[in-house]
Parts: sequence; C-alpha cells; structure tokens
Amino acid sequence: MHRLVILSGSSHPEFTQLIAEHLNIAETQVLRGKFANGEIRFELEESIRGADVFIVQSHCGAVNDMLMELLIMAQTCRYASAHRITAVLPFFPYARQDKMQSFHQPITAKLVANMLVLAGVDHVLTLHLHADQLQGFFDIPCDNLSAEIAIIPWIQRYLPNWQEMVIVAPDNGAVKIASSIAAQLDLRMALLHKDRVKPGEVRDMVLVGDVTGKPALLVDDMADTSRTLLFATQRLIEAGASKVYAVVTHGVFSGNAIQLLTESPIELIMCTNSLPQAACDCDNKKFHVIDISRVFKQCILHMHKNKSVHQLFASRSMALTDDDHLQLEDAEQVLEEDLVVKQQLEKQKSETLINESKVGFRLSKR
Repeated sequence: MHRLVILSGSSHPEFTQLIAEHLNIAETQVLRGKFANGEIRFELEESIRGADVFIVQSHCGAVNDMLMELLIMAQTCRYASAHRITAVLPFFPYARQDKMQSFHQPITAKLVANMLVLAGVDHVLTLHLHADQLQGFFDIPCDNLSAEIAIIPWIQRYLPNWQEMVIVAPDNGAVKIASSIAAQLDLRMALLHKDRVKPGEVRDMVLVGDVTGKPALLVDDMADTSRTLLFATQRLIEAGASKVYAVVTHGVFSGNAIQLLTESPIELIMCTNSLPQAACDCDNKKFHVIDISRVFKQCILHMHKNKSVHQLFASRSMALTDDDHLQLEDAEQVLEEDLVVKQQLEKQKSETLINESKVGFRLSKR
C-alpha cells in the first residue's frame, strides 16, 4: 500500500493537525512563505515519491492566496512523483458563482475546478457544497460530505424540547438539507422565500409554514455577513416562534457578523470547524463549534484503503460522544463485518452453482 501523507496549507493548520493526530501520523514538513513581492513560495522538505498525498486547505481570510497556495502545493506534489493527490477542502472557494445569473457573469466554481485538475489534483474531498451540481464541474472524482452527521446529534443533545421544533430553510438553496433533517427527526418544516437585492443584502422574506408557539431552527450551508440569518430570525419572531436557533455548516462570519449575531435574539448558533473559529470560541456562549476532523479522518482512511466513502455515511452506527467527536470506527467495523458476511454468502452461492454444474455434467455424460 502506498504511504499516506498529510500536507497542510496556511489557511487552517489546526484542523490539519487534528486530522493527523487522529490518523496517528506526523504531518509532512514543508517550507512555506512569500517572496519580497508577495508571490507564494512553497517547498517540500522530504520525499513523497509514490505516496498517497492529502492536501488540507480550507479557504478563508486571504482566499485568493489560499487558493493559489493550494494549486502550487498540488503541482509540487505532481512534480515530486506522488502516486495520488487529493485536495481536502473543508470549505470550497468561489462556490457561490455556480451559474450565470446574467449573460455578463462568470461560472467561477467551474474555473476553480478546472484549475485544480490542471494543477495535478486527482480527487477532491469537500464538505457541504453550496450547490450539489458543483460535483459535476469536475472531470475527476469529487466526494461531497454531508454535515447532517454532525448536525442531527447536536440538535438532539443541545436543543431543549427539540421534538416540538420546526426546521426552517432560510432560502430555496437550504431546502434539501432542511427537509432531510426534518424527515430524519420526524419534525415539521417551514420555508422562508428570500427576495435578495444583491449578494449579502435581503429586501424581504415570506414565510411558508406555521411556527406559531414553536421553537424554530434555521438550517443553512453558510453564514457570511449573517444578514440572512438575522432577517430570518426577525420574520420568525414576528410569525410567533417562541425561540429561534441556527445551525450552519460553514461559519464565514465576515465583518461584524459575530457582533450582530451575539446581539440578536437567536438563542444558540452552531457551526463546524471547517473554517477557523477563534472568534466564536472566546467565551461566547451563544456559539457552539463542532469538531468534524474525525469525519475527514475516517473518509481519508477509507479513500486511502480504496473503500467506499458513501457506505461509511450510510451506516446508522455513527453517533457523537461527549467530546462531540464522531465514533466512526464502530461504523467501519460494522461495515467490514457486513462485507465479510456478504463475501461468505457469495462464495457459498458460487460453490453451490459449481457443484450443481458438475452434477449436471456427470448426468449428461451418462
């Protein structure tokens, strides 16, 4: 089996370190920096020839620098004769421009996909894409992990009277995950139809559904300026919701979003650590950050062993521990045991067919 190598970009080294610790391996040492004119400098400090390389790079802060650094790292690994290069992108950049709203707009998500392929990336592993169709932009495999595996246990553990809750999609794009969570928890769902003036600015929202006297949970893929969450909270309270909670996969929280959310009527806000969340961790009891590094660790392990990632998430044996860490190892063991049983049954069936064929051959000779 090819050697497993983990490389960290500059965007979220703490997340990469968590993954490496869960895998019980050391990160491969690299030299990162910038030239005097601001160009990115990168160099591997050890050989990765023939290795199965996973480059972990989320995209926040200086997004363009992080993307360029990822491309340079991928090309470096390709020139260094890596066996396979997987880009692990907890937060995929430029995902919001995934279609032409007018004849004068680019499809930037497709451009990024093309750039990754040209840089030498063989596989992409990401979390909760802004739109599922982004997977089709790639000419290489792209695994889009669902955040539901972390969201549902959090709801059951941290939200009081969650059985009475109404799951609310703040816009049409959030309907899929909101309806899936509502179905799995056997809860009602509502939708807020958003009239957006321009990106980051909402003019009006119309509620479809009833939240009167019920706690409401807003579910979305990301919170950037957070104005959508704030506007949605206002509409839900006006519609009679007793309390409002929010859960987002990617907490971008640009500008003064943290302050606005802290001062808002939202009771509790959950996001994952797909992006650095130092601002949320600073004694702010309104925010709860869930560690999803074990999810990525297990997916990386499955990919390295050429096992199915889909089967891992299809298992119902996964649950959150007291640390908010996912015990995926048990699920993997269950899947392996199921696979062994299946192989044994197929072997028995094959042997039976062979024996029947031999008997038939003997009878025909007589």
